[in-house]
Amino acid sequence: AGKTTLVKMLSKLDNFEISISHTTRQPRPNETPNKDYFFVDENEFKRFIKNEEFLEYAKVFNNFYGTTRTPVIDNLNKGKNVLFDIDWQGADQVKNKNLDYKLISFFILPPSREVLFERLSNRDMKDKLIAEERMKQFDRDVLHWINYDYVVINDNLESCYVKIKGLIAAEVINRSKETLNKDIDTGEIEVSLESFPILGTCGELPMPVFSDQEYSEEIRLKYRFLDLRRKKIHENIILR
Repeated sequence: AGKTTLVKMLSKLDNFEISISHTTRQPRPNETPNKDYFFVDENEFKRFIKNEEFLEYAKVFNNFYGTTRTPVIDNLNKGKNVLFDIDWQGADQVKNKNLDYKLISFFILPPSREVLFERLSNRDMKDKLIAEERMKQFDRDVLHWINYDYVVINDNLESCYVKIKGLIAAEVINRSKETLNKDIDTGEIEVSLESFPILGTCGELPMPVFSDQEYSEEIRLKYRFLDLRRKKIHENIILR
């Protein structure tokens, strides 16, 4: 659905870092080891599991994927915002860790099953051979969208990116409101709103330009799990 590309775009924002996963699958032609993934064999991956080094891991399409805990926690402790490019299995595990950090989850969907098949088929030949298998898995995976904070349909990459950036901004502003009373005595504010500009309008979700004075819980809730979004997902994905 384009989540890897979106993660790379978001990583260019100030103070954002991508969490690099370990995987047992072979590199694709356009991937760089130790930059896109840490490519390891299954024995090494299972050693990570045995030593409880993973924050999350899952088996996806006969390959293992996992995120080691130490680099993530180190970046968070440095004040970095960490971006995960993981599936619903890994996302559930991270949520269940109850970490002392703000977690915002996005479920990225293609505009239709047909578009997803086309995107998968445009990869290298090996991926073309398993496109049908991935489509069958998609019909099951899509049912997990309800467990995410936000559902975003990637019908246009740039507008999808702007939409996600705007939703992050709304969450950041809400967090600053929650911490304002704690910080007022010292004059310290934990987040900088200037790092998250909200640009224009995105698809069917018009994003207002928030300011610290204008923000309210009502605005945040308005853009969370809209009935319009549920209807669109149901019509475009599940029923096709």
